[in-house]
Amino acid sequence: MFAWYRDTDKPQRRAFWAAFGGWTLEAADAQMFGLILPTLLATWHLSTGAAGTLASVTLIFTAFGGWLAGWASDRFGRVRVLQWTIIVYSTATVLIGFTTDYSQLMVLRSIQGFGFGGEWAAGAVLVSEYMGTRNRGRALGTIQSGWALGWGLALATYTVLFSLFPEEWAWRSMFWLGALPAALVIVIRRKVSDPPLYQQRAAKAENRVSLLRIFKPDLLRVTLLGALLGLGSHGGYYALTTFLPTYLRTTHGLSVLKTSGYLAVFIAAAFFGYLTSGTLADRIGRRRNIMFFAVMCLISVVTYLFLPISDTQMFFLGIPLGFFSAGIPAGLGSLFAELYPTTIRGTGQGFCYNFGRIVAAAFPALVGFLSDRLGMGPSIGLFAASAYGIALLAVALLPETSRKELDTPALPEDETPVPPVASAR
Repeated sequence: MFAWYRDTDKPQRRAFWAAFGGWTLEAADAQMFGLILPTLLATWHLSTGAAGTLASVTLIFTAFGGWLAGWASDRFGRVRVLQWTIIVYSTATVLIGFTTDYSQLMVLRSIQGFGFGGEWAAGAVLVSEYMGTRNRGRALGTIQSGWALGWGLALATYTVLFSLFPEEWAWRSMFWLGALPAALVIVIRRKVSDPPLYQQRAAKAENRVSLLRIFKPDLLRVTLLGALLGLGSHGGYYALTTFLPTYLRTTHGLSVLKTSGYLAVFIAAAFFGYLTSGTLADRIGRRRNIMFFAVMCLISVVTYLFLPISDTQMFFLGIPLGFFSAGIPAGLGSLFAELYPTTIRGTGQGFCYNFGRIVAAAFPALVGFLSDRLGMGPSIGLFAASAYGIALLAVALLPETSRKELDTPALPEDETPVPPVASAR
C-alpha cells in the first residue's frame, strides 16, 4: 500500500508532505465544528436548523474558494496558492474561538470555508502533477487519508479539553489551536516548488486562461459530469458527518466519552478506506473504484441509519460505514486531474471537486430542519443515500483515465495504448 513512496524522489516527497500536512490540519480545523455543535446548541440555544445553516454556508464558501483557488493555482502557481489558503483557514479558525454570537460565527465560518476549499484544490493538483500515472491514485488516496488523521486529532483534542475544562472554555480552546497549520507555511515556502510540468506551461505563458474555460464545448460534458460526481460524493459525506456526533449524543444518549469511542471506530475505518480506495484506483481503474464504493456506501448508510439496531451493533457497523464513506472522495483527485490539461487543471479539478459542496451545502441545513419531523437518523440517511446514488450515476458516464499520462486524451475503456509503428524506408 505504501510501496509507491519508495519510488518517489525528493521534490515529489516534499510536494506530498506539503499537501498531506495541509489537508490533515485542515481536517482537524474543519471537524471541530461538528464536535462542538452539541455544546453550541445548548449554550447558545441554537436550533438544529440554525446549526445546519452554519454548516451549509461554510460549504458554499468552500466551493467558491476551491474553484477560485484552483484557477489561481493555474495562474500564479500551485505552491503560492497552497500557502495562502492555509493562512486563510488557520487565521479564521483562531478567530472563531473569540466569537460571542451567531452572526460573528457565521462570518468567520465563511472565511474558514473559503480557505478549506482552496487548500484542497491547490494541494491536489500539486501532487497530481508530480506523480506518474501508475502511483497517482495511491498518492492522492494517502493524502486524502490525512482527513481521517486530522479528524482523529480533533477528536482527541476534544476529548482531552472537554475533560479538563468547562465547556465554554473547552470549545474555544479547540479553535485557538487552529493556529498550528500556519507553521506549515514556513516549511512549504522554503522546501516546495511547482511541478516541472506546470513550470513549462507557465514559461510559455500558457497559464493565462479564463475562469470559464472549463465550460467551453470541448470540456463541458466532462465538467458537468465531474460536478455531479462531486455533488454525490460531498452530499453524502457532509449529510452523514455533520450531524453524526449530535445523532450519537441526542438520539442514542451517548456521553462525550462514548461518542468519542464510536467516532474513533468510524474514523479509523475511514483511514483505511482512503488508502484502499487509492490503491484500487490504480489497480482496477478510477471509475470502477468509485462505483464500487458508491454501491457499498448506499448499503452501509441504509443499514446504519434505517434499521433498528442496538448500540453495540451500531458500534461495529461504524466500521463499514466509515470505510466505504471514505472511498469516493479518495478516488476523485486522480480522476479529476486526468480529465483536464495542465493549463486548466487546477480550475477544472477545483470546480468539480467543490461544486458538489454548493448544492450539498443545502444537505446539512435540510437534515437539521427535517429532523424535527422525521427524526435525525432517517433525515441523515435520506439525503446521504440520495447523494451516493447521484455519484454512482455520474461516474458511470465519465471516461476511464487510469491509463493516460497528463495532457494526453483519455482512452475509451475498451482500448489500450498502441505503440507507434516505424515508417518503412
